[in-house]
Amino acid sequence: MSEAWQVWQVWQILAKDLRIEFRSKAGLAAVFVLGLLVLLIFQFAVPEKPTPESAAAALWISFVFAGTLGAQRTFLLERDNLAIEGLKTAPIDPASIFLAKMLGTLLGLTILQAVVVPLTVLFSGIVPRAPLALAVVCLLGNVGFSALATLFASIAVGTRQREVILPLLVFPLLVPLVIAAVKASAVALGSGRPEDAGVWLQVLIAFDVVFSVAGWLLFEHVLRE
Repeated sequence: MSEAWQVWQVWQILAKDLRIEFRSKAGLAAVFVLGLLVLLIFQFAVPEKPTPESAAAALWISFVFAGTLGAQRTFLLERDNLAIEGLKTAPIDPASIFLAKMLGTLLGLTILQAVVVPLTVLFSGIVPRAPLALAVVCLLGNVGFSALATLFASIAVGTRQREVILPLLVFPLLVPLVIAAVKASAVALGSGRPEDAGVWLQVLIAFDVVFSVAGWLLFEHVLRE
């Protein structure tokens, strides 16, 4: 199968998912509201003046909860409309389906961050020391989260307790990513020395590679089950 054909498949699935989301708007709005609510609750729960560490923690807790909901919705739509059966029988590379779903989750999380990060700066009064570095951290965190959440959302959607199963599967495995993302984001927001972020960026990159490759290789077996 040619690379051009695979790219076309990914684009068609991604474009279909985006059309459904932007047409209904309900699911996208729910993700944004959840993300903002978690952020606001965390900000008001901190009794003292916010620090770069607390602001970074608020950001990533918000992203994880909202992103999990968004990843789950991509497969719920396919299951509710029985479209998943069409994807199984269509001459489509399962890896292309995984990549399209992962990119959809990545795009939704990136849009959420474009709104939540400026609000965090506004609420906390903390101006990022290195805005570009913060953007890189967010991107690396998004890639790893999207790969992991997409893989396990495809597993959880076939269970009866899928709303409960997905967080139970994803959250424990997300611990290294969240710790690294919070630490690196705190440095970008002004905590510690810039070189302190190096090891955390390496953790994020390793997490991205491991779960992106795992999803690419395992999704065919998950989809056929």
